[in-house]
Amino acid sequence: MPAPATLVEICLEDVGGAALAAAAGADALEVCAGLVEGGTTPTPGFVRHCAEQAPGLEVRVLVRPRGGDFVHSTAEVDVMVTDVEVLRDAVPHGTRLGFVVGTLTPDGEVDAEVVRRLVAACGPAPVTFHKAFDSVPDQRAALALLRDLGVTRVLTSGGPGTAVDHLPALADLVRAAGDDVRVAVGGGVRPGNVARVVAATGAREVHLRAPGAVASAGRSAGYDDGGRSVTDPGVLAEVMAALGR
Repeated sequence: MPAPATLVEICLEDVGGAALAAAAGADALEVCAGLVEGGTTPTPGFVRHCAEQAPGLEVRVLVRPRGGDFVHSTAEVDVMVTDVEVLRDAVPHGTRLGFVVGTLTPDGEVDAEVVRRLVAACGPAPVTFHKAFDSVPDQRAALALLRDLGVTRVLTSGGPGTAVDHLPALADLVRAAGDDVRVAVGGGVRPGNVARVVAATGAREVHLRAPGAVASAGRSAGYDDGGRSVTDPGVLAEVMAALGR
């Protein structure tokens, strides 16, 4: 039998991007704000928009209260839990909703106590541990811990830098995870290397942006040129074609 198709998750922060990803044949969205800061929690209105525009896709919502590191205070964790509760109520009934979280201790280990609390707040929604995982010193041990905490998916490039810098490590993680935790490979994945990444790692899922740029539609305020990044249908098509989909 042929191997199952590698699932494609598109990371986005632009209104309209969800419909483009769905039309291109993507399987899931990671819905974010603040990607220039590495991603922060999006608004409930934007999450609802994405769910409505891509009703067949799993909508995975990043929950991260700020940019910077992944060591969160008690107050920040309280905010994350409240955001999860609000976002669970924000989407239309029947939405395949998931959450994306990641918290570390000051020495770079998974913060098990906080992850346990966040997983509980997510209820039946599946939970991904995001690329904070790349900072963990013993990734195989962390994979087992996250499984025991109820995390069902880990997003990683295998270490600092891009996925193509860590292909053997990623292949080892995919094998170690087995069927217990889905390992999604992300970090510098692009149309020109996605097929290589999948072939070298055995990844069952890839995560990437499909970025394009648009100029300002109005007069610039002066602090920048008013341009912004959006989801590009051409890049989406190239990714899907590279994977034979």
